Amino acid sequence: MALKVTTTNRVPAFLAMAVMNATRELEATGVDVIHLEVGQPSTPPPVAVNAALTTALGEVATHGYSLAFGEMTLRRRIAGHYADYYGAAADPAKIAITPGSSLGFALAFLAAFDHGDRIAVTTPGYPAYRNLMLAMGLTPVQMPARAAEGWMPSLEALEASGEPLPDGMLIASPANPTGVVMSDDEVKAVCEWCHRKGVRLIMDEIYHGLTFEGTPTTALLHSDSVIIVNSFSKYFCMTGWRVGWAIFPDELVETVERLAQNLYIGPPKPMQAGAIAAFDDYGALNLHVDRYRENRDILMRGLPEDFLGETAPCNGAFYLYADIGALETSPDSIALAEAMLREAGVACTPGVDFDQEQGHRHMRLSFAGSTAHMKEASRRISDWLPKYLKSR
Repeated sequence: MALKVTTTNRVPAFLAMAVMNATRELEATGVDVIHLEVGQPSTPPPVAVNAALTTALGEVATHGYSLAFGEMTLRRRIAGHYADYYGAAADPAKIAITPGSSLGFALAFLAAFDHGDRIAVTTPGYPAYRNLMLAMGLTPVQMPARAAEGWMPSLEALEASGEPLPDGMLIASPANPTGVVMSDDEVKAVCEWCHRKGVRLIMDEIYHGLTFEGTPTTALLHSDSVIIVNSFSKYFCMTGWRVGWAIFPDELVETVERLAQNLYIGPPKPMQAGAIAAFDDYGALNLHVDRYRENRDILMRGLPEDFLGETAPCNGAFYLYADIGALETSPDSIALAEAMLREAGVACTPGVDFDQEQGHRHMRLSFAGSTAHMKEASRRISDWLPKYLKSR
């Protein structure tokens, strides 16, 4: 008798991670690969972070369970960050420390929505949003963001679609993969629209701190019903630490706490001790932002024009979303990524990971690595692409 195959068994793969696995297998054979596939800072966390972790590991108290929402010391420090950085008031009692931001999204989906609810997501967008929703029995609703609209999703188009308004909406600023950064007025407008329409807004602010023109704004300034998700992975260079946080409105706090207790009991204590120290050196962290800006400019100047096409603005985060549709062959981002890895030793993520309809004509390149690697990647792609197109 055949066993049941559940919806969870059919959740699509996260291609960026699949490409990373393929690059490691290739590297194990001695091939030199430049990694542009994963959004992972190449620099370590601030020195104070590692020192705080080392101290915490030597303290017996850190081996006990943490509170489900995390240690209050860290939650207060995050609240202080919102006051210092944005002038926003964040209540530590509403801040949940999560084992990576991914569980912050899981908590939000479980607490705020019922099975079958519809959540609008910007397309192109981070694939794990959609995949996690599908695993939980939720329905992702696409909000296309295209070059003609400055890669911004249109609320007007969502209303004019003829479909019922969604139960929720998830927007990221700065956005992955496009690097689009919303202005304060744009964030405020989305918050007000969601409030008027009764749509629960989740704001992904994971790439805050990584902007090249001004400072991003937080939706917390404009809404008391929004769910904010953030992380220590990107700006704070702590990807492998798996520490994130989420801020929930009053009506969801108790539900989220019960869910956290049952999902993971509490986030790891030693990692939280390190995270507290992450806020102690904004100066060093901002130097990384300067490097990302330089890396972006190197790719924009050095890559072939027909490879870049109508590239998204990339004013934030550390991604370049290239439009390969202008190439002299039928655009196929998966085939191009495979060939580029195999023949040029450059790993990139196919656009279909972020947009199942139009992603075949796009490639995402992460410029979170070293400046030397960006120069070498530009050289390799520029040398390889004409040969590849000629062979097609």
